[in-house]
Amino acid sequence: MPTPPAHPPLPFTPPYPLRTARLDLRPVTDDDFAAIHAYQRLPEVCRYLYWGPLDEAGSRKSVTTKATRTALHAEGDVLQLAAVVRETGTLIGDMTFVWTSATHRQASIGYVFHPAHHGHGYATEASRALLALGFDHLQLHRIQAELDARNTASARLLERLGMRREAHLVENEFLDGEWSDEVIYAMLAREWEALRAADPGAAPTA
Repeated sequence: MPTPPAHPPLPFTPPYPLRTARLDLRPVTDDDFAAIHAYQRLPEVCRYLYWGPLDEAGSRKSVTTKATRTALHAEGDVLQLAAVVRETGTLIGDMTFVWTSATHRQASIGYVFHPAHHGHGYATEASRALLALGFDHLQLHRIQAELDARNTASARLLERLGMRREAHLVENEFLDGEWSDEVIYAMLAREWEALRAADPGAAPTA
């Protein structure tokens, strides 16, 4: 039976900022409130999420929580990172990385971006950096993403990343006054390595 690779020393703090071709992913700070509230208050952003829209007090609480999530100490811990366009310094969204299991070496990822910046590939670029963080730095075996089945734009993003549609859970959640389906996408470490081998530019190291 193969021996699982050793886990990184804990606590694990990513090598900030995580840099992509156009973005810096860095810890959230209290100074990010205005930029984050600008999209957390929008109904169209929160439509398929478990929260929001948020008023100013709700966003301030959200930003305060995000700002504490900068390192991993144990399974269940969360990283939440601001996605900033390097050229302009503009915060355009934020990313979530949840270390769901140390034993099974698994994590999940998520993302929220201001709709004014949709259509430029930023969310795809930032999500690849989270996959690189999980597979290359943390030596994870599997990373997944969960989404409302109606969120077809997010599904297309995950497919562009090379993630597989693994499950469609029927009416397993009650959101916004109605039953909704959930879809799960995932990628294994060997699939990440195959993606890197086929197209090194598509699987950058964080």
